[in-house]
Amino acid sequence: MADYKMEAAKAALQLIKPGQTIGVGAGSTIANLLGLIAADKDLAASLTFATSSFKTAALIMEYDFRLVGSEHVKHIDIYFDGCDQFDAQLNALKCGGGIHTSEKIMASLADEFILIGDDSKAVEKLDITYPLVLEVLPTALQLVNQWLLKHIPTAKTTMRMSTQKDGAVITENGNYLLDVYFTEPMEIAEMDAVKMVPGVVEHSLFVDLAGRAIIAGESGVRILTPR
Repeated sequence: MADYKMEAAKAALQLIKPGQTIGVGAGSTIANLLGLIAADKDLAASLTFATSSFKTAALIMEYDFRLVGSEHVKHIDIYFDGCDQFDAQLNALKCGGGIHTSEKIMASLADEFILIGDDSKAVEKLDITYPLVLEVLPTALQLVNQWLLKHIPTAKTTMRMSTQKDGAVITENGNYLLDVYFTEPMEIAEMDAVKMVPGVVEHSLFVDLAGRAIIAGESGVRILTPR
């Protein structure tokens, strides 16, 4: 069986030039890309990497690549990351890791943000499969819950809880994560507006940030641009 994520990673590798600063997110496709870079010793030695993912940072260090802390990055040539789902305009939902705030900062610093993965991520329009994840200040928890109840009463909101300790998941910024599940598809503008609620640091919808998507599937590798 073909490894579509590896095929996407191989296509992404072709876009990287010596001397660049490369931002990377998390996930198996990113791990594949880093492994391919490691196989090209000259290219790897010339690159600088940045990531907001703890697991990816550990892998970068394992390969002995040059890693700069995300708080010190001033410019990124290309930022590669996967997602849970993206639409025809390359608006993407990134729900799993809970580090979307720092990932969005890195994507915004980059000359180009490129989504990579298998073609199951591509849909014509975002649906209700995945939640919109909110990073919320602890002091704003009740306000945000009340706003959601008033403005999107059909949505189900749950606080992300830790499986390793008693209590909520706490982000690297000291905040809570709320998963908002919609019962019907929402317009992009409606979902994006949630970040205007006081106390919402960021949400997991990446609007108008990705310039290309590299996806692989039965029909081969495709490079998509916003329609």
